[in-house]
Amino acid sequence: MRKKRAEKKYIEADPKYNDLIVAKFINALMYDGKKSKARDVLYGAFEIIEERTKKSGIEVFKKAIANVQPVIEVRSRRVGGATYQVPTEVRPERRIALAMRWLKTYSREKNDKSMALKLASELISASNGEGSSVKKKEDTHRMAEANKAFAHFKW
Repeated sequence: MRKKRAEKKYIEADPKYNDLIVAKFINALMYDGKKSKARDVLYGAFEIIEERTKKSGIEVFKKAIANVQPVIEVRSRRVGGATYQVPTEVRPERRIALAMRWLKTYSREKNDKSMALKLASELISASNGEGSSVKKKEDTHRMAEANKAFAHFKW
């Protein structure tokens, strides 16, 4: 092993909710280093969620993240000239990262006026166990289930 392992970077909790996952999601939403803009979008989405569902925004957000987290995924593994899709378990940090990425991506694809509205509607649907990001998780699980035969190639 020539190189040393990359050091884990720790981020500070979000100032309003004092929550690490919220802070990570703000960083994921951010474009061109405009963190205050990303904060405004997320907090705006939380307010919209509170208006629509009468539940706290952070509660719906946490439930959405939990519903979108994949447990298992497929990874490509080359064995003797053939590439197999090998189902592997997802590390806890990667679960959260994937859930955030999918929520962000699918909320950007929605047709709504502002990003806050798009994000709010995606978070609400994800917390109810529906929507594009939950479908993505189910597709990932389905792929892993279909390739269960190659599980013995796990490394």
